[in-house]
Amino acid sequence: MFMTVALDTTQLVKIYGGVAVVDHLDLVVNHGELVGLLGPNGAGKTTTIRMLCTVLAPDGGTAAVLGLDVQREKAGVRSLIGVAPQEHALYDLLTARENLAFMAAMHGIPPVEAHERADELLGKLGLAGRKDRVKNFSGGMKRRLDLAMATVMDPEVIFLDEPTAGLDPQARHVVWDFIRELKAKGKAILLTTHDMLEADELSDRVVIIDHGKVIAEGTPQALKERHGEGSVAELRCKHPDDVKTLRERVAKLDFVTFTHANGDTVLSINFSGGVMNFAKLLNQGLGGDLSLVESLSLRQASLEDVFLRLTGRRLRE
Repeated sequence: MFMTVALDTTQLVKIYGGVAVVDHLDLVVNHGELVGLLGPNGAGKTTTIRMLCTVLAPDGGTAAVLGLDVQREKAGVRSLIGVAPQEHALYDLLTARENLAFMAAMHGIPPVEAHERADELLGKLGLAGRKDRVKNFSGGMKRRLDLAMATVMDPEVIFLDEPTAGLDPQARHVVWDFIRELKAKGKAILLTTHDMLEADELSDRVVIIDHGKVIAEGTPQALKERHGEGSVAELRCKHPDDVKTLRERVAKLDFVTFTHANGDTVLSINFSGGVMNFAKLLNQGLGGDLSLVESLSLRQASLEDVFLRLTGRRLRE
């Protein structure tokens, strides 16, 4: 299917204290596409979104939303985008319905239509039964209301900055279904998240940045195939010293591509060759001696493993 560009940046730069927080970023999001923007804390994700939403001025490069330049045509850009920020942007003394009606009115939507949209969104996001003021809402409920606020004006481009932070599993899946529906309607969505399963489930493409630079880009499956190296064995050792001992042993095997100590007693080993090499890993790497291992598991490489290998850090570090 032919896709048209909704959002694009070219060599986008933002500098703080002489350091490029966003360093010559090239990014494209098409209509009907969700792009996951991933990176460790401080990698430049939120700064990028703030520039694209016209909150911050770039120090270099260009960025456009639906063909409008984010610096020269700020008002036009703001009228076309929806933003669900990390910080709640709600009026605590209003009800959820009143918050949505007010946001819709700010975008020139007639009152009757505004209330219809509000009711529809509250129903989809599991908030229809709440008639009290937002100040009484839990953090997860406010997060879902933020998402409704970002979409009540039916924008073509939507920015979601940690949209499921603090949600329980049931509410998270409600939000995922809602986001999939937005994508199916042709919306262009830029998503940041610390939930790698979320990025894997929702993203058409993933862009991984570190220190403001793009270090990898592709579909979740392509990234796992390119950087995940197939399989991961996780060994839970009895003592921290055992992790070092086993890590030194397995690193000598030619089919082991990456090792990482996860905490004091867990060793993750990326390797190629599937089950056959897993057997070699146990026999050669562990020397057939499982006395140092409390438990072990085998799984396919995940997007989390790709991220860890590329950045050297887990997403929440």
